[in-house]
Amino acid sequence: MALLAPSSPSALHQVVAKVLPRVRRARDLDDAESERRRILRWQSTLPDALPTRLVPGFERRFTLEVDRSAGWPVYVFSPRGRRVRRTVLYGHGGGYMAPIDPFHVLHAASLARRLDARIVMPDYPLAPTHTWRDSRDDLVDLAVAWAEHADCTGEKPLVLAGDSAGGGLVLAIAQAMRDRVRRDGSGPTAGAMVLHAPWVDLTSTAPGTEEFSARDPWLFLGKIRLYAQWWAGAEPVERPEVSPGLGDLSDLPPALMFHGTLDTLAPACRVLAERAEAAGWQLTSIEERDLLHVYSIFPLLPEARRAMRRTLDFLA
Repeated sequence: MALLAPSSPSALHQVVAKVLPRVRRARDLDDAESERRRILRWQSTLPDALPTRLVPGFERRFTLEVDRSAGWPVYVFSPRGRRVRRTVLYGHGGGYMAPIDPFHVLHAASLARRLDARIVMPDYPLAPTHTWRDSRDDLVDLAVAWAEHADCTGEKPLVLAGDSAGGGLVLAIAQAMRDRVRRDGSGPTAGAMVLHAPWVDLTSTAPGTEEFSARDPWLFLGKIRLYAQWWAGAEPVERPEVSPGLGDLSDLPPALMFHGTLDTLAPACRVLAERAEAAGWQLTSIEERDLLHVYSIFPLLPEARRAMRRTLDFLA
């Protein structure tokens, strides 16, 4: 089901749409080799810790554990002094080459407080050094383990959530969990999904992508296509593990998706909604006119607060 929100962008969103791309130094690709060197240099400077600086008093308000059994960190946090009622496995965005951002933690912390939830946030290995093959099985095992935990403890079913690349990641995880059930005849699955402008088609061939990209002040097709090649590695980008929006969408958990039309990925989100309806997948798609990529995870925006209310209603 696709819903078009009728309102115009708020004044604050209009400011953010101008300022954020400048702050993030958004620009299109110069050349592939220079971009690879730039990303590797930047990644070498990144701290090995959850970036909590946008959440005041995080250490006091949340418990935090770090699971490194897969060879890379999985951050698990929940509100102190409150009974955990469910788990949200959150896939962070960043084109598969950028790490967890403070805004991801801020959004996830808000979910944790409002849902009495445990957040599981994998810091999965990044391109260009790594491809999807380096983390897929571990990520699916992680989701299965937490879904089994919910079944055993009586907590509410696992929620898979993510933004941009992370949205595509959790959709691929949901498909893999479904495929295990089909193969084995039983097994745990997620109860629901929340997708924020998910990057689900790494071919960038959805009708209208070029036109939407021309208006997008933040995302650029040259970089998107390069990052897609990095993540796919030697495999075709059409593979459902890489582009889950092109895969089988039947028998998936009910899902809620947010995206704006000031977003290069909007056409692919529209195609996902159409393919979901054809497959019988219960996906509610909320499209907001002239809103930025992943606007729905920036909590100061009125549009993001509206998205949070919808999310809480959906997960109630």
